[in-house]
Amino acid sequence: MTSPSCDGSDSRLLVRPLGGFYRCFAQPVGWLILRVFVGAGLILEGWPKINAPFAMAGFVEGIGFYPGWFWSPLLAVLQFFGGIALVVGFLTRPVAFANAVMLAITWWFHFTHPYGDAFLTQAGIDALKGGSPFFTPAGMARLADGGALFLHQVQRKAEFLSAIWTVAVLIFAGYGGGPLSVDRNILKR
Repeated sequence: MTSPSCDGSDSRLLVRPLGGFYRCFAQPVGWLILRVFVGAGLILEGWPKINAPFAMAGFVEGIGFYPGWFWSPLLAVLQFFGGIALVVGFLTRPVAFANAVMLAITWWFHFTHPYGDAFLTQAGIDALKGGSPFFTPAGMARLADGGALFLHQVQRKAEFLSAIWTVAVLIFAGYGGGPLSVDRNILKR
């Protein structure tokens, strides 16, 4: 496989002399930044699970993955070590695909199990309206409806972020780690 030339122009570009810059700097570095960002996000989400590998056992069984003692540590390893593999671009496609499956299930969970209508009962709303010293005026205004608007915003963010993460790892599953990756430079994949 020959690498494209970094000098010369590209007739498809509006500013043709920038072709080499795009090919040899902007695209590889942009791909690297996205891969590191996605991998780091997986590492951050996976670290608490590595510290308590069986903590998610009840949750994974609750959504139908039995036995929880198997799936919970697998989830921890997949996120944490999969994130490290993505950061360096090692075995990018299979690691990204496995994480895409896990993240698609996360999206499905958020979509099918909304947070609810409110987190304050009517008694809580009444106490809030009575002037609680535990809330700032802005906090009281935000919770005046029992937190329904707030929970709706949190729900949409959970669904949206799960979808973004799923699509991001699917891109790496399809295209690989890019030019600045272990896969491309050491394993020659």
